[in-house]
Amino acid sequence: MERSYDDIISLPRPETPGHPPMPVRDRAAQFAPFAALTGYGDAITEEARLTEEKIELGEEEAAQLNEKLAALQQRAAEKPLVRVLCFQRDAVKEGGAYVPVLGRLKRIGEGKIWLDRRTVLPLEDVLDVTAVEQSV
Repeated sequence: MERSYDDIISLPRPETPGHPPMPVRDRAAQFAPFAALTGYGDAITEEARLTEEKIELGEEEAAQLNEKLAALQQRAAEKPLVRVLCFQRDAVKEGGAYVPVLGRLKRIGEGKIWLDRRTVLPLEDVLDVTAVEQSV
């Protein structure tokens, strides 16, 4: 039984006149991965990223939040350390995420909470606020 290519396997590599053979290191580049759809992977990752819908507070929850804010407003001169759970809108997709913001309270008013380091949070995006007790 004759095997395939037995008749040409021992022949020397053909060479074209005027065209030198490609170096082995350059030949390997032909087989490097190629991203035909540039940005497709990023688009898939972005689509898979989850966002949350903003929670609308009911009357009872809004009243509890207002009580907490009023109590903290009375302590504003002390500059208490507070943790604010605030809705942050997503720049790309519908919705956003609830992020905790930690800072020293400066004041509450005009529909906003002012914290240290020039942080200003709209009250409409606040879900919860709590004073953080510091251990010394």
